[in-house]
Amino acid sequence: MTVSLTEILRPNSVRAGVRCASKKRCLESIADLIAEVSGRDAGDLLDNLNARERLGSTGLGQGVAIPHCRLGAGTTSAALLTLDSPIEFGAIDDGPVDLLFALVVPEDACEEHLQLLAKLAELFSRADFCERLRGSQDDGALFSVIQEAWQA
Repeated sequence: MTVSLTEILRPNSVRAGVRCASKKRCLESIADLIAEVSGRDAGDLLDNLNARERLGSTGLGQGVAIPHCRLGAGTTSAALLTLDSPIEFGAIDDGPVDLLFALVVPEDACEEHLQLLAKLAELFSRADFCERLRGSQDDGALFSVIQEAWQA
């Protein structure tokens, strides 16, 4: 894959121990965070993330969700959150979610979108990687874990 993690995920779009009481609140937090770092409109981001979730939950199982959408032009943006407490997300295994990697790609970036989702699904299918994320106590440690795993 040609996309490097640092092109899409910035240290300031990573949050450890986020308090979200619901899937709705998590998507709002993700939209706000990506808007803050990318300059995109938070309302548009939230609308598109919600529209994608209505097609089917992005909860992969094992406590992981990868909310994603395509939106207009621009560059690909991402956010990584660990939650202080797992929440109901409608995941495929009906289990709660506490790891979220959100991805927003430009409307015309279909191939990049699919490549990134495949890479993320592979990473988050590894129990050791997920446990290292869950064990990260602060934003910097969380960013280091994903950066190291992405390059491996």
